[in-house]
Amino acid sequence: MYDYLLGGKDNLGIDRERAEEAIKVDPLLPRIVRENRAFLGRVVRFLADDCGIDQFLDIGTGLPTNDNVHQIAQRSGSGTQVVYVDNDPIVLAHGRALLASDDNTTVIQADLRDPQSILDHPDVQRLIDFDRPVALLLLAILHFVPDEANPQALVDVLRDALPKGSYLAITHGSADLRPDIVYKVEEIYARTASPATARSQEQIGAFFGDFELVEPGLVWVPWWRPTVEPASDSDLVWFLGGVGRKP
Repeated sequence: MYDYLLGGKDNLGIDRERAEEAIKVDPLLPRIVRENRAFLGRVVRFLADDCGIDQFLDIGTGLPTNDNVHQIAQRSGSGTQVVYVDNDPIVLAHGRALLASDDNTTVIQADLRDPQSILDHPDVQRLIDFDRPVALLLLAILHFVPDEANPQALVDVLRDALPKGSYLAITHGSADLRPDIVYKVEEIYARTASPATARSQEQIGAFFGDFELVEPGLVWVPWWRPTVEPASDSDLVWFLGGVGRKP
């Protein structure tokens, strides 16, 4: 569904059907996922250019599209190391085809619900040096982890593994802004293989633990360090996003 909403072609009929149902509920939904993608670009540029981060662990990466993390980050330095993580074998196949000639980037099949298996994966151990600062990206993925799977504990494991000076970036659907719309979208996702759970700003903020949020904090994604003035309807984008630094 996310690929379809982004305008991609790697989706099935049922994906398109459910996505169109969601668009009827909120016609801004394609805009929201594009804003999430734009947030990704701004975050990676900030981390690479301003913070000097040259290691990225992107969990729940989804299918490759334009301007992926490694492509953005490597503009700041050719030695940037990137590991993409997704539990979908289709993502693995597409990613490996895209990265066939890139020794500094790889994609692995693993599941956020087993964070230790990600940290222990040989390709993660090969490319990511946990003695130096790392950027952990959890964008538009945690709302697909239900409360009963204890997403806070899962993020705690990953966050605790990061060395000082590392960064954590999160985006997450929230019903704080437009609850009537968001809950209807949730009902549609409940009829898919990936039910979604919107959370409050307070709940999403808790994922950062003791990390220090960089300015402007946890905000609606169009308002996180925009390069141009956000459009007037940006106040209707119900994804929150933020970046925290491990002190």
